[in-house]
Amino acid sequence: MDPSEPLRARTITLVGLMGSGKSSVGKRLAQVLDLPFRDADDEVETAAGRSIPEIFDQLGEPAFRDGERRVIARLLEGPPIVLATGGGAFMNAETRELIKTRSVSVWLKADLPILAKRVARKESRPLLTGKDPMAVLTEQAAVRYPAYAQADITVETGDTAHQVSVDQVVRALTDWQARSAA
Repeated sequence: MDPSEPLRARTITLVGLMGSGKSSVGKRLAQVLDLPFRDADDEVETAAGRSIPEIFDQLGEPAFRDGERRVIARLLEGPPIVLATGGGAFMNAETRELIKTRSVSVWLKADLPILAKRVARKESRPLLTGKDPMAVLTEQAAVRYPAYAQADITVETGDTAHQVSVDQVVRALTDWQARSAA
C-alpha cells in the first residue's frame, strides 16, 4: 500500500500569513500526494470575474471575505484536494469551522522578517498597498496567530527550499494521522 494513500482521504487546507508559502508549498504538496491543488484566491477571482485588488477597490474587503467564505465552502464539499487559503480566510469563524470539520488544517508559520522579505517582492497584495510589510505582518500576527493556532497541525518553515517545507508538511501529516488513529 502506498504510504501516502491515507493522506489523500481528506482535503488538506493550508492556512497562514501572506508569504508563508501556502500556494507554492501547496502546489508541490499536491503533486507529492497526487491530489488536485486549488488556490482559494484564484477561485475567488474566477467566481467574481475580477482580480482580488479589483474586488477590494470596487466592492471592499467585506465583499471579498464573503465571496472567499462561499468559495471555500464549495471547495470543501468536493473530493479531497490540497487547498491554499488566503491569509484572512481562517479568521472567519464559519470558514474556520468548515475547514476544521471537512479537512485537515495546516498552519504554515514562518518568522515575520522572512515573510516581509517575500511579500515585498509582490505588488498584488491589497492589504500592503502603500504600507510597510513588516508593520502589516506584525499587526496581522498579533490578531491572526490565536486563530491559526487552532489549526490541526503547525509546521514551522524557514527560509528554505519549498521542497523542504513540503517534506515537513508530509511528516507532520503522517504524525498527525498516526496520533488520530491511536
